[in-house]
Amino acid sequence: MRGLYAIVDVATLASRGLSPLAFADAVLRARPAALQLRAKESPPRETLAMLRELGPMCHRSGVPLVANDRPDLAVLAGCDRVHVGQTDMPIDRVRRIAPGLGVGVSTHTLEQLEAALLARPAYVAFGPVFPTASKKDPDTVVGIAAVREAYRRAAHANVPLVAIGGITRERGRDLVGWVDAVAVIADLLPPAPAEGAGPPVDDVLVEVTRRARAYGDLFALEPAAVGIGS
Repeated sequence: MRGLYAIVDVATLASRGLSPLAFADAVLRARPAALQLRAKESPPRETLAMLRELGPMCHRSGVPLVANDRPDLAVLAGCDRVHVGQTDMPIDRVRRIAPGLGVGVSTHTLEQLEAALLARPAYVAFGPVFPTASKKDPDTVVGIAAVREAYRRAAHANVPLVAIGGITRERGRDLVGWVDAVAVIADLLPPAPAEGAGPPVDDVLVEVTRRARAYGDLFALEPAAVGIGS
């Protein structure tokens, strides 16, 4: 995993009047490292339906599809991975009920990171690196220094590290070389208009693709990998 870990957040898109599928299609044109559906407030039936539509779209683009929180829905929809948090189903239990499903996990301290690495997940997310408005009750900001230490530990375990929380393209430049990917929600969208009607939906989706490609470009220019002992 390397580059943009794109998150299709249903609530964020609804606030902008955008279809999750149209948004995902725009992001997939940039060939991100992974695409996650985050549908915290959607009924399970609707979430499953969206996952089933996203699956063929992702697989045609060669992009892994990740379900958030729900390994049962991930299996039913044929997802590649499921992402769990610290209060969700433990990794070992996910593997017992879905042995073929890759599992990624969110961590918010170095102690949580170490515990997650022992379980050998498909990847480990670490953050929030910066203040974020995408979660109602965000964890404490970890900062870049902690990310660098997390990267050393994850690289030693040969597990990809994904930075989460408040990521923008400008902030992402400070993370290149210290993470394998960056998870992005809000910064894939252009700013919402202060008042009145915004630009046409098609123009917004073109901008989404442009922003997604810009994240890929950050990692395409990535310098030599940081040594474990650096």
